[in-house]
Amino acid sequence: MRAHRCVIGIQAMVLVIITLAQSVACGGTVQSPPARIAVWDTGSSSSDPLSPTAFSDKNGWEQVPRNQTASSFHGDAVITNGRILAVLRKRGATVEVYSTGSKGPVSRVRLQLQSNSGDPAIRLDNVALVENTRSAARLEVTYLTAGGDTITTRFRIKRGEIWLEAEPGPGAGRLRVESPGRYVVLPDFFADDILIDATKIPVPVVEVPSENFLLHLTGAGEAIAMCVFENREQDVKVMLSEKDGQRIVTGSEIHFGKEQKIWLALMEAHQIWHALEIRGEDAKQIMPLDWTRPFAGQWRVDFTRGNGLTDSWEMLLPDKDGEGYIRPTWLPSGPQGGQPSRTASGEIDVDAYKVGGPASNRLGPDRKRWITVLGWYEYPCWLDATGNGFLQPLKHKAMTFQGPAVVYPINRLTETPIDTYTTVDVVRGTLGVGPCEYILSVEGQRQDHVGRATCHVRRLLNEIYQSGQQKTKQKEIETYLGDALDFVEHIRVRIEQYIAFGDEVRQYLAEQKKARPELEAMLTELDKIAAELDERLAARQEKMKSPEFVVQLNEEFRKNLLDYDDPDALKRLKEYTDALTSVGGSQDGMVGECRWIVRTLRQRAGLMMAIDPRCAEVAEEIRVRTQKVLLKPSAYEGARH
Repeated sequence: MRAHRCVIGIQAMVLVIITLAQSVACGGTVQSPPARIAVWDTGSSSSDPLSPTAFSDKNGWEQVPRNQTASSFHGDAVITNGRILAVLRKRGATVEVYSTGSKGPVSRVRLQLQSNSGDPAIRLDNVALVENTRSAARLEVTYLTAGGDTITTRFRIKRGEIWLEAEPGPGAGRLRVESPGRYVVLPDFFADDILIDATKIPVPVVEVPSENFLLHLTGAGEAIAMCVFENREQDVKVMLSEKDGQRIVTGSEIHFGKEQKIWLALMEAHQIWHALEIRGEDAKQIMPLDWTRPFAGQWRVDFTRGNGLTDSWEMLLPDKDGEGYIRPTWLPSGPQGGQPSRTASGEIDVDAYKVGGPASNRLGPDRKRWITVLGWYEYPCWLDATGNGFLQPLKHKAMTFQGPAVVYPINRLTETPIDTYTTVDVVRGTLGVGPCEYILSVEGQRQDHVGRATCHVRRLLNEIYQSGQQKTKQKEIETYLGDALDFVEHIRVRIEQYIAFGDEVRQYLAEQKKARPELEAMLTELDKIAAELDERLAARQEKMKSPEFVVQLNEEFRKNLLDYDDPDALKRLKEYTDALTSVGGSQDGMVGECRWIVRTLRQRAGLMMAIDPRCAEVAEEIRVRTQKVLLKPSAYEGARH
């Protein structure tokens, strides 16, 4: 079923595997603190949640000696590595998962197995300890359904890690993860996250894109239950209900797939996630948060836009070497981004890489930055030197923020404590990093800047002609003309890729309308979004001209202006640069708008699945196609804001 989605799914899931402690390459490692693997037989079964006192006293408990296994347990089975703890009740139907800390175990999640047909486990039939070493413990469990069918799964914990691994056996079809909370986040490293807010969803079950991981924001801001899974062939269900008059997410349901594992990780820290409501009147106002980062890391803010979509931003970090800020990136060159691209002559387009420039990850103390679509704006989320968080919601004709905003840790820095895990760390630790460079298409995620922006060429030419050096600097002038053409051609290639994508998607949607008439309304909405690509092109085509127009423009410059020093030289230069920057500026705006349209299409397709599960297959195909075209962005697309 939808087999073609598997490869892309792996690409999406490993996008988060890049930067890690002391190393941002895929081969980097996260060190774990010493933690002891321990397995106990409680002697008698209990239905009460495991309390700190009961765990401390361990009355009647018997620890299974290391390197010994057991074919059964007299009471309940308890396994822990000092960071995460699981209890399997002899008369229970679920696996209770606890986080452990200085105050003892805290219940976070319940796991319930389901058969291939979706029948839930109702009681434990047997549990056996099949691995018990210094590095790991593994339980093989068999549950029974109401119909008497058996479901077998192996649960494993490893030394020092924060996750429980579930490996399906005979009869295991799905895993239900019960973790109550208002929000679920589906991180997206190609565009924007999907933020599920239970208060806005009236139905009891929704399907969401199965892109290999999701976050349950649980507790009161101190815990995140993260699910990572190898299977992407079927979509994930999120369950909702009413509790004390409030809508909440009760849990999620994930298919194992064919012999594919699921991991449940518990990330914990005081205020490891934070949520607040943005009101319309908060626009452009600086908002000190009632939140301080609990540890050094890269923190993401998911804002809700006025149209209900999510806009994801990484919080700025204070620049240790200056008075401004660093815009962190998950790419493998550290939080300050990669080395600047160079022009054909080996120079750097310093204007593009200046503080606040479109290709730069550095911002000044005023947090001002320029990208297409938004123009100059004040970056809306940042940390100060003491780790306090601040927001300044945007108010722009292209986008405003209104609704819930959520903060959570997306990645680590070199300063992140070695025993602390972020979203990236969990994915890397569970899925592995061997094939990550290939799967992630890391090079495809880098922002390219080719040539020199036309407005920057205008500045350089003005400096030469204003000082009367055009005859002595003809080599430099030739270089700038070539840089401008390279820039125009590069951006035009990206625009053409987006336009071709739009044509292909609209053709696909037209075919689906014929094949799936019951989905016409939703398919028409997606088609309307995709059609904006052609609409924006039509509006800008006259000013954009073509690369061939710039070639001719440069030839006329060489013929009539290259060494021209008459009194009207500056006037004639202005005629050239006005024409050149009209092309460049129009293209810049177009390529930025293209990306925004594709991001919107990608997210809207994912959300449609929550509205109507019948859209799942079409929505997934749209998301696969959007992911592909979003690769290899130009710096002027504003790919990461």
